[in-house]
Amino acid sequence: MPIDVEKVTSAPPVRAAAVWDEREVRLYHLALGAGVPETSSDELRYVFEGHEQGLQVLPTFGVVAGGTGGVGFQLFDLPGVDIDLAAALHGGQEITVHRPLPAAARATTITRVPAVYDKGTAAVIVQESTLLGEDGRPLITQRNQIFVRGEGGFGGDRGPSERLPAPDREPDLSLDLPTLRQQALLYRLAGDGNRLHADPATARRAGYDRPVLHGLCTFGMTVKAVTDRLLGGDATRIAACRTRFAGVFFPGETLRLRIWAASEGDEGGAGYRLTATAADRDDAPVLTDARLTTH
Repeated sequence: MPIDVEKVTSAPPVRAAAVWDEREVRLYHLALGAGVPETSSDELRYVFEGHEQGLQVLPTFGVVAGGTGGVGFQLFDLPGVDIDLAAALHGGQEITVHRPLPAAARATTITRVPAVYDKGTAAVIVQESTLLGEDGRPLITQRNQIFVRGEGGFGGDRGPSERLPAPDREPDLSLDLPTLRQQALLYRLAGDGNRLHADPATARRAGYDRPVLHGLCTFGMTVKAVTDRLLGGDATRIAACRTRFAGVFFPGETLRLRIWAASEGDEGGAGYRLTATAADRDDAPVLTDARLTTH
């Protein structure tokens, strides 16, 4: 079978280098739309190395640190995995922050597959990757879920339910975030060179009218918006963030966020629940089951 569950889950962790500098951090933030207006001190802290408070790094940068296209996406190098990339979808992302990311580092990633779940018509491969700083201590741990269509039905565990529906009340804050028509081309420079995000012919073969924006870009935009509007612009207050990628988003569209403050006693602690939709397409879902946890 294309996925040998026992082999992939028992394989030794994969170690890889992740080296970055301030230029890559600034480019990543620009690809999220940072720097508007260009004279705002709040925006310059993301894109100007000479900012009086230093260059701030969003925790979502850790997912693309080192320009590899995605920390933890060494899945296809692991023994026991032989799948068609066209059948694989990035289904969800979760980041736990152990300490703030530096603006430059020579770090190491350690990646393993703790589980493969059987969803019937698809398999879900769970990857866990820890990004270690130069001192060997963890910076972030991230988990991503890769849905592989047509690989389910092998009699395995279906896995836990991770649904986190939005609260049954009006949001505490709604935001509309415009995007650039060339935003996917910018975000590709962070390391994710998937042609789906640049080549019209590839997009058409996948069933889309034109190239789509990376889900991790919309997620990064969302985390930045919450940081700016609700956390006083202080990314170090973020303890964790997560989302499920629920639908396609096209560059040039408007991303609509609906945000709810976590209720007292809410599972996961202090923070915010949120959803993201495509405002230009009748609020078609883009991000669901999303949460940002704060210190």
